[in-house]
Amino acid sequence: MSGRHGIPKSRWLPAYVGLYLLFLYFPILLLPIFSFNNASTTTFPLAGFTTKWYASLWGNSAMLEAARNSLIVGICVALFSTILGICAARALTRYRFRGKKPATGLIMAPLFLPEIIVAVSLLMVLLQLGIELSLVTVILGQVIFCLPYAMSVLISGFDGFDRSLEEASLDLGETAIGTFRRVTLPVVAPAIISSLLVSFTVSLDEFILAFFLSGTEPTLPVYIWGQLRFAAKLPGVLALGSLMLLISILLLTLSEIIRRRAEHRLRAQGAQHA
Repeated sequence: MSGRHGIPKSRWLPAYVGLYLLFLYFPILLLPIFSFNNASTTTFPLAGFTTKWYASLWGNSAMLEAARNSLIVGICVALFSTILGICAARALTRYRFRGKKPATGLIMAPLFLPEIIVAVSLLMVLLQLGIELSLVTVILGQVIFCLPYAMSVLISGFDGFDRSLEEASLDLGETAIGTFRRVTLPVVAPAIISSLLVSFTVSLDEFILAFFLSGTEPTLPVYIWGQLRFAAKLPGVLALGSLMLLISILLLTLSEIIRRRAEHRLRAQGAQHA
């Protein structure tokens, strides 16, 4: 039995997809469930419903300091990754030059390299240079890690850009910098916003680089790792992890909505020109 375009239908495919998604996300769904449990143990049946573990987070000065560190690192990483990504994406989509493919591969390499190897290598280099570990070193390491994510979003944004708009601006007497600021940036703004959101989300959840490079200034994932040694603090960790999960989902959803709207707008503009 076939559907449209001759593609065969399968009665079992929806069930397979459902089981696959359940296998992936069921353990994650347990996190918010146990965060409302009125007991310090993660066992069924639940002892009762409570929000006291969430309320206790606001009086935890160490957690708030770690959250501040994560916020600083996330904002800086998002900005630097996006700025570097804009420059690289524009060069890769606009110009032809020798070594273009190897350069693209090297930029994207952190996506495929074992993160712990990258972290240990950066740690050795920083120690050899005598640089003290701090939030600055975390930012430097995470920019390398987040740049490929920013590039993936920004390249798609620049690929869909109509270059005739830039040519018309230049013909009207605008400078190259003015054209980029007044014409190019507004058109690729959705891709830039998506890049900022994705980079911030990846930085917020990143643990290995932060663990090796943070020194005495832990980020939230490093703080959570330290709290797991104490059984009595597990409920607070579950509550904090649930909040981080919610924030990550919201940011990634917002990024995807912005990207799809920009893609639909570019398709509509292309259809009008055609």
